[in-house]
Amino acid sequence: MSGYAIISLGGKQYRVREGEYLLVDRLKVDEGKTLEPRVLLLGGNGAPDLTPTATVTARVLGHELGEKIRIGKYKKRTGYKRHNGHRSRLTRIEIESIGGKAKAAAAKPKAEPKAETAEPKPAAKAEAVTGIDVESMTIADITTAAADWSKAEVEAALAAEKSGKARKGAIAALESALEEKS
Repeated sequence: MSGYAIISLGGKQYRVREGEYLLVDRLKVDEGKTLEPRVLLLGGNGAPDLTPTATVTARVLGHELGEKIRIGKYKKRTGYKRHNGHRSRLTRIEIESIGGKAKAAAAKPKAEPKAETAEPKPAAKAEAVTGIDVESMTIADITTAAADWSKAEVEAALAAEKSGKARKGAIAALESALEEKS
């Protein structure tokens, strides 16, 4: 696959192409070994793929020290002088391939759903009895719709809400609707 990929290594993101060399923060991988960094985006051939299933393969070429950084602090007329510095520990990698095999999770067949022997959740009961899916409704939707429901429907919705998300606003709206029906 030609094009580019955006990968994540060591908390940083890099735009890479096949055959490219990179200096990244030190990795805990031996020289000569390969690694597969997390792929965030694939692009280059039309629209970018934000949920890529392909992998990027990189080979560790070596570990090296970065350029020496010198830091000096100075305050005039006080005699205050401080010098410090460091050399970053880096790893040189080569991007061998972009694309290649799909992720293993995508290749696995889906398991068969287990037969439900237990009693369904109260939310499912309320939906089966009343045809109303309370969990997917907003509190404002519940408040306006509860005026048109029967007392049995409001009770079922209240039981479903208490056992499900238990949103205070939805419970209060259903309880006030129930008081109006009584």
